[in-house]
Amino acid sequence: MKKEEPGPGQESVWDYPRPPRLDKSDKKVKVIFNGETIAETVNAKRVLETSHPPVYYIPPGDVNMKYLEREQGSSYCEWKGQAHYYSVSVGDRTSKKAAWSYASPNRRFEDIKDHIAFYPHKMDACYVDEEAVRAQEGSFYGGWITDDIVGPIKGGPGTMGW
Repeated sequence: MKKEEPGPGQESVWDYPRPPRLDKSDKKVKVIFNGETIAETVNAKRVLETSHPPVYYIPPGDVNMKYLEREQGSSYCEWKGQAHYYSVSVGDRTSKKAAWSYASPNRRFEDIKDHIAFYPHKMDACYVDEEAVRAQEGSFYGGWITDDIVGPIKGGPGTMGW
């Protein structure tokens, strides 16, 4: 694995910290599924963690919650706490466990309480400032890759031990 050097205006995922850091973002973030805008904001928060592209958390007031339905089950993140999941349904299409949130995040991540994060590979399109997002490899990961992010990025074959 060789770290890519970031160019002007780029960020390397290898410069992100572990434990992760929470940043505010003023970029326009948009999520689309089955022709509907599910979420749109300029008030997202980004979780930045070594070897991972950013995960964007959208304030609940900027998510059209009528399209989300809470799923059974949960998972636990050592940094953020207990996550719960949502399906996204629009018309005749449903994407199961397509989004997640933290109702009671750990203290360092209180600012993402009830914010919604979406798996880009489970949506039709996700955008950051009008740029179409590429999904982080691996079904477990929810990172959003844009041209201003360089890696290598965890998630693909052979990267689990990073």
